[in-house]
Amino acid sequence: MTDWQERYAAKLASAEQAVRLIPARKRILIGSGAAEPGSLVEAMVTHGTHLAGNEVVHLMTLGSAPYVQPGLEARFRHAAFFIGANVRQAVQEGRADFMPVFLSEIPQLITSGRVHIDVALIQVSPPDRLGFVSLGVSVDIVRAAVDTADLILAEVNPNMPRTLGDSFLHVDRIAQLVPVDVPLPERAREPLDDVCREIGRNVASLIPDGATLQMGIGRIPDATLAALTDQRDLGIHTEMLSDGVMELAEAGIVNGRRKTVLPGKIVTSFVMGTRRLYEWVHDNPQIEMRASGFTNDPFLISRHERMVAINSALAVDLTGQVAADTVRGRFFSGIGGQVDFIRGAARSLGGKPIIALPATARQGTVSRIQAVFEEGTGVVTSRGDIHYVVTEYGVADLWGKNIRQRAEALTGIAHPDFRAGLLAEARQRCYCFPD
Repeated sequence: MTDWQERYAAKLASAEQAVRLIPARKRILIGSGAAEPGSLVEAMVTHGTHLAGNEVVHLMTLGSAPYVQPGLEARFRHAAFFIGANVRQAVQEGRADFMPVFLSEIPQLITSGRVHIDVALIQVSPPDRLGFVSLGVSVDIVRAAVDTADLILAEVNPNMPRTLGDSFLHVDRIAQLVPVDVPLPERAREPLDDVCREIGRNVASLIPDGATLQMGIGRIPDATLAALTDQRDLGIHTEMLSDGVMELAEAGIVNGRRKTVLPGKIVTSFVMGTRRLYEWVHDNPQIEMRASGFTNDPFLISRHERMVAINSALAVDLTGQVAADTVRGRFFSGIGGQVDFIRGAARSLGGKPIIALPATARQGTVSRIQAVFEEGTGVVTSRGDIHYVVTEYGVADLWGKNIRQRAEALTGIAHPDFRAGLLAEARQRCYCFPD
């Protein structure tokens, strides 16, 4: 024990000292979500004047992303695996890149060397008695990065929860350790409106007792979780864990008793929410943190009986195609884990893949159920993958339905103001009978 503690003490440094170890023209991965190492990122931009031609990669982060600011193009080029609000403008203006890839495959890209990580900037918990730190609230693609990176620089934060599962890293793997004591960034829950609550109730009507759930970020997942108070023995296998799951677990509704893979465990790859959520996952044996290659593996997902995958979309066309990463022809988010879970749930015994979205956008002026997508809109999930589409107006079951039946079902859950126009366009395209 004394040996690792001595080596640990010798590695302590300031953020400014640590970033001076980063070479030029290397690929740098930044820890995801609430585990972004803010002081290291800031120091990299402020004191990394020696850097040139470096590429920065990450999933969505909660920081300010100063490396994408205009004027830094010669030093940093960002490549987003998933586009968050902090880098969206840079991507849309061509100052940053977007890599469309299934979340389940990003760890393989990294470990195979196809997207080699030269430097990993991460945030970890304090070490335990054996010298192991925890990756805390972000294991996702960070696991692959720390397993293969040439250089690891880490903030050590007592506010980072010690999460269990595939989340541990010995301090000997870390080149320099930067002590910080700052709260993790929180993601406040958005208030639920009547539309979201109705969507949540419609989705909840499809979820049987004993189901295992996956859901993402936002008001619709929150509304769905809030509508599950009458269900029993639910399990969780998801890429992202939120406050709503914690509340159902505390109420005994989520207990994992009927899960067929890792029963009793809440399995996730990253945690994002309030401080109370971060405190709840700390040393919680119910929480099993796993890498994205595990949580998002469609074949593993399909081994869960009654797997229900709930994902959102920006628009759905009348044939069942799902647009989820572009708005008006401009990149907005990413593929993420939607296809991983939709396909996994479709192959689960009793599983249900669900796409849930409000019927309209832009203050009710645009229908999200569309006859045809706008030019430049990308399809994330194909029409062949779609089973259920849910809006506040009901549920459309599309699996095994022909184009005419799909068009009629989707028109039926569109906003009433747009139904006549959608049917007219469907007839024009010969999706429906002329009469």
